[in-house]
Amino acid sequence: MTKTILISGATAGFGAATARRFIAAGWRVIGTGRRADRLDTLKAELGERFHGAAFDITDEAAMTAALAALPADFAKIDVLLNNAGLALGTKPAPQTKLSDWKTMIGTNVTGLVTLTHHLLPGLIERRGAIVNIASVASNWPYAGGNVYGGTKAFVRQFSLGLRSDLQGTGVRVTSIEPGLCESEFTLVRNGGDKAAYDALYGGTDPLQPQDIADTVFWVATLPAHVNINSLEIMPVSQSFAGFQIHRKA
Repeated sequence: MTKTILISGATAGFGAATARRFIAAGWRVIGTGRRADRLDTLKAELGERFHGAAFDITDEAAMTAALAALPADFAKIDVLLNNAGLALGTKPAPQTKLSDWKTMIGTNVTGLVTLTHHLLPGLIERRGAIVNIASVASNWPYAGGNVYGGTKAFVRQFSLGLRSDLQGTGVRVTSIEPGLCESEFTLVRNGGDKAAYDALYGGTDPLQPQDIADTVFWVATLPAHVNINSLEIMPVSQSFAGFQIHRKA
């Protein structure tokens, strides 16, 4: 029987790469995102086993309508990949915009839990899986990470809490926590500044979206009795920073 995965934030980066990975393996894929044109492009590339559902994950009414309108072949979802998320800015907390903080919380936290809550009954019925994209920022603070890191720490802890609450249902829950990975995410974070993008990744041999897609596929297709609770992934070039120390003049 062909299985179905719903991927939020499928219009670029991890989401688009994961859609391609699952389609290649014969799955049906529901890809969500705000940009309908990109979903249409993916549909043209991936064919009839891909269904695009265009909505903003912070708009619960649009989300509910899109889920209710899923074609019959896509209505029974086996795996939820909560991938939609963003970071805005790299400045220290006193220099940030409150609106950016609220946007990150609305997308990375509220949108994620809303979509999860909507799909939980079906995932329980089908003994499915939930894979949440967190970040190394879930575990390791860094300057400028402030609210972004806080939202990803929530995603990690929410994953562990779900795992506990779903004990006995057969539903598997995983938090995947990537480090430095080259994707459009960094352009968004830096307001489209390509020079900042190039400076971050130059000479680093970073992770690629395909690496995360392969990891999600591995987690989702493990035997039903195996659960990966959390998985932190970094490129070999990245390691742990030292503690900051401020010295008096």
